[in-house]
Amino acid sequence: MNKKERIFNAVNNKEVDQLPYAIWTHLPGIDLDPDKLAEETYAFFEKYDTDLIKTMNNGMYATEDFGVKVDYSDIENGGVAKVISTPINKIEDFSKIKELDFSKAEALNRELYSLKETLKLVEGKDVPVIFTVFSPFTTINKLCNGKIVDYIKTGQTKYIHQALQIITDATVKLVKKANEIGCDGIFFASQMSSYDVCDEKTFVEFGKQYDIQVLQASSGFCDVIHAHGTNIMFDVLKGYPIDIFNWHCWESEPTLEKAKEIDKCLMGGLIRGDITNSNYQAIDQQIEACWEILRGHHHILSPGCVIRYPLNDDALAYVKQAKDIICR
Repeated sequence: MNKKERIFNAVNNKEVDQLPYAIWTHLPGIDLDPDKLAEETYAFFEKYDTDLIKTMNNGMYATEDFGVKVDYSDIENGGVAKVISTPINKIEDFSKIKELDFSKAEALNRELYSLKETLKLVEGKDVPVIFTVFSPFTTINKLCNGKIVDYIKTGQTKYIHQALQIITDATVKLVKKANEIGCDGIFFASQMSSYDVCDEKTFVEFGKQYDIQVLQASSGFCDVIHAHGTNIMFDVLKGYPIDIFNWHCWESEPTLEKAKEIDKCLMGGLIRGDITNSNYQAIDQQIEACWEILRGHHHILSPGCVIRYPLNDDALAYVKQAKDIICR
């Protein structure tokens, strides 16, 4: 069974010859160069022999064509990207967000080019490649430097909705182009679907309706939603039109037992910090717990989120070794 067949069977709750797994990280200093990004993505896949390739785009690319400038220097030390300038500095500025001319959208086309080059490199490897896309609500929050909920609370939301639809339209076009290039699905990152970030009513109005438009645009067979953070809105997200549900398992509800009740392939089971910190005993325990509950059905073993820098090569390699020993 090749990797694409293994993931297809996991997604469709069919028998697999072994438990599939995936890991991913950021590539700071590399991810703004599309050729190097493709090369390093392929090298990462080869090194750790994953069953699924998630493109490891920088986390701010969706904002660049809308005028955001970003400082990425802290990422190599385990930090996050910082917005140094943005066109959104007051509520009226949302009206300045205009429809993108996709042919001139340098950042979006850079990421599509990198996807195309990645697919060339993995040709003949029979491994699924999923393209990282950010939810419109996530993107607009990054556009205004994390203050979107404050702007919503002003009650002046007409221009916010207009901007969200423009961002959604651009994201839909991005997804369709990624499908045309040949990706097998999208990794739809939702960083606003947590009760720690906003309330459910706000998310449904400013998140869900736009998320659905993007997800329905994909024709992939392994579309993933990544529910970022703790205290996620599982009851809202579980009905999304996706194939795979990825979340910070063991760190946020739902429990693995509750999550397996939905008709989705579950992707998770590893706490990323334990990989970074070489906590091999915890890694073993997490894999054992997954195996006991799921027995390898409808499951892709993975961390709940990106493995942060500094990378620990030995611990990353250990994941597959432990998985193959425990999940027999």
